[in-house]
Amino acid sequence: MQYRSLGRSGLMISEISLGCEGLLGKPEAFVHDALDMMERCGASGIDLYSPNPEMRTSLGRALRGRREKFLLEAHLCTIWKDGQYKRTRRMDEVRAGFEDQLVRLGTNYLDIGMVHYVDSMDDWRDVADGEVMRYALDLKKCGAIRAVGLSSHNPQVALAAVKSGVIDVLLFSVNPCYDLQPADEDVEQLWNRENYRGSLLNMNPERQELYETCQRLGVGITVMKAFGGGDLLHADRSLAGVALTPYQCISYALDRPGVGSVMTGAHSLEELQTNLGYADAPDEEKDYASVLATFPRMSWQGHCMYCGHCAPCPSGIDVAMVTKLLNLGLAQNDVPETVREHYGALDHKAGECLQCGSCEERCPFEVAVMHNMEHAKQVFGM
Repeated sequence: MQYRSLGRSGLMISEISLGCEGLLGKPEAFVHDALDMMERCGASGIDLYSPNPEMRTSLGRALRGRREKFLLEAHLCTIWKDGQYKRTRRMDEVRAGFEDQLVRLGTNYLDIGMVHYVDSMDDWRDVADGEVMRYALDLKKCGAIRAVGLSSHNPQVALAAVKSGVIDVLLFSVNPCYDLQPADEDVEQLWNRENYRGSLLNMNPERQELYETCQRLGVGITVMKAFGGGDLLHADRSLAGVALTPYQCISYALDRPGVGSVMTGAHSLEELQTNLGYADAPDEEKDYASVLATFPRMSWQGHCMYCGHCAPCPSGIDVAMVTKLLNLGLAQNDVPETVREHYGALDHKAGECLQCGSCEERCPFEVAVMHNMEHAKQVFGM
């Protein structure tokens, strides 16, 4: 299992993590078996958006004696009322829900306190300027949470939160279909089939900016809905009209700037085992580029996806990484020093490009790689 840093939070997390939806309604023995499997594979992250008390209690019992082996991404502002999940901004409910979570999980701290489900700008402003964010920051100050997070499906809201400087981690929906869609305060528009009937070209620029800004400002991204609620795994349900595999979806998400971990869904131990197997899967099973290039009515022509098809370079240049750092640098008027440092640490620089064109011949998206290498040489001076 590979691990990544969640930006400036100081937290390390496994690339493959678990979303809690698959634990709902399962017997306690299933929860224990799931955590046993994760521990054996070295998977550490668990997202806990659901406030279901039975699930929380079962998970707490399964965590006994091994709490420190797992990173808990728990949600503020989500409570259980009248036998069902409810999002809330009422502070009495927010506080009670958090305290109940600590008790049921059998811990005195949570790694990430995620302000739950902020998809409108009005809601973000209310959260940012109100008691909810003050409460989250107080929890961090006293050690009850280690990092402040926010979950959203709206790139405009997420970008505002990231730029505010108050959040350390962003939980965001990332997959190659949603990434084509513009911002909308109605989350259901992401899976509205009517939005995929036209001709869609390249990633929505606000989503690209969001990922690059997270990378630049040190806000780690944890990914939800990498499989589109499972729809992307079935050709008859996929918004793209083509089925992807779990490994292709995971690989796509992990290649986006800023991403630390994918919170995968698993409703059985077999599905969980499959997801965890990503760490040891061969590269050809993770290759999403050839499939994306076949999506009907969707095109990424000229847009680098950081998929790595350009490799190997005869000069040893990590072309995908150079391009990623170039894009991060171009997003600002001045190249951030951290980006320059990462570029300087590369074994081979863009200036070593032989302009042989072999990378462009292999690129499924017809990216002007040689031009990018020349541009990177100018920007970074080597």
